[in-house]
Amino acid sequence: MVRPLFLLLIVWASLLACARATWAQEAGHLSLRERIAQRRAAQPDAASAAPLGAGTHTLQLNYQGQPRKYLLHLPPGYDPATPTPLVLAFHGGGGFAEYMADDDRYGLLGKADRAGFVVVFPNGYSKFPGGRFATWNAGGCCGEARDRAVDDVGFVRALVARLKTQLNVDSARVFATGMSNGGMLVHRLACEAADVFRAVASVAGTDATERCAPARPIAVLHIHARDDDHVLYNGGAGPGAFRDTAKVMDFVSVPQTIARWVQRDQCSTTPQRVLDKPGAWCEAYTGCAGGVHVQLCVTQDGGHSWPGVKTVRRGKAAASQALDADAVIWNFFQSSAAH
Repeated sequence: MVRPLFLLLIVWASLLACARATWAQEAGHLSLRERIAQRRAAQPDAASAAPLGAGTHTLQLNYQGQPRKYLLHLPPGYDPATPTPLVLAFHGGGGFAEYMADDDRYGLLGKADRAGFVVVFPNGYSKFPGGRFATWNAGGCCGEARDRAVDDVGFVRALVARLKTQLNVDSARVFATGMSNGGMLVHRLACEAADVFRAVASVAGTDATERCAPARPIAVLHIHARDDDHVLYNGGAGPGAFRDTAKVMDFVSVPQTIARWVQRDQCSTTPQRVLDKPGAWCEAYTGCAGGVHVQLCVTQDGGHSWPGVKTVRRGKAAASQALDADAVIWNFFQSSAAH
C-alpha cells in the first residue's frame, strides 16, 4: 500500500513538470526583444553609484514593472554640494524625450546651462523601440497612455524621488513644463502632485482633467497661440490634431482652463496686463491663496509650437518670435519660488 505522503510527492512533481513545460512554451512565444525587456524590467531600480558629470545622460527607471527612460541634463556649473532647481520637461503627444531635448526646437538645454538649473526629459508611454511615438495620460487625453490608464502621475512622483537620490535637488524649486499633450500632463500634475511641484507651465496643452483637488495652491502659467490648429484656443480639436480623433478629446478652451485655475487657487478674477507688445500679451491673476499666481500668455500667431524657437515640424507654421517661451517660463518659476 502506497503511503499518502508518497502519493502527495508524486502529484507535486507532476504539477511542477507541467508548470515548467507551460513556462517553456510561453517563453518560446516571446521574441528576443520581449524577453530582454522582461529581464530589464525585473532588474532593481538602483541609482547609478557613480556621480554624474555635466552634460546629458540617458537613464532608466523601472516603474510598475516597466522600464521608463529619461534624459538628465546637468548644467556646467552644477555643484553637488548646493541645492539646485529642477525642471521636468514633457514632450508632446507622438513625440519622445530626445525630441523635447532638441535645443533648436525647444531651447531648454541652453536655458538650463545659462540659468543653472537641472532639466530632465522623461519619456511617455510607447510600445515602440526607443520610446518614439509616445503619449501621456493627462486624463481625457491622449492615445495609448490614456487608453491603457498608464499611471504617469505615479511615474513622475517616483522619478522626482529618484532624482533626489541622484542629485542635490532644492525641494522648494521643483517645476514642470510641457508641450501639447505634455502640457496637459503638467495641468494634471498641478492637480494631483501639487505637493511635489512649486509651479507648472504648459505650452499649447489645456486642462484635460475630469477632477482636480490640489493638495495646496500652485502657481500655473499657460502659453497658447490664437491660431493653434491642434488644440484650438476656443476649445475643440483642430485639423492638425491626431488623425484618429478617438485618440484625443474635445479639448477644453484656453479661457476655461484659466478660469478653472483662478477658481482653484482662489485668485482675484480681474487680471493685470503684465506684457503687451506687438504679437503677444500676458495677463496675471494675483491675490491667490498661498501667495501663488496664475498667468496666461497669448501669441497672435505661431500655431502649435514653442514660441521663440527657430525650428518647427516640417510643414508647420513658424513659431512666434513675439515671445520667448523659455525666458517667460523660467522667470515665472523664479518669481513663484520667491513667494
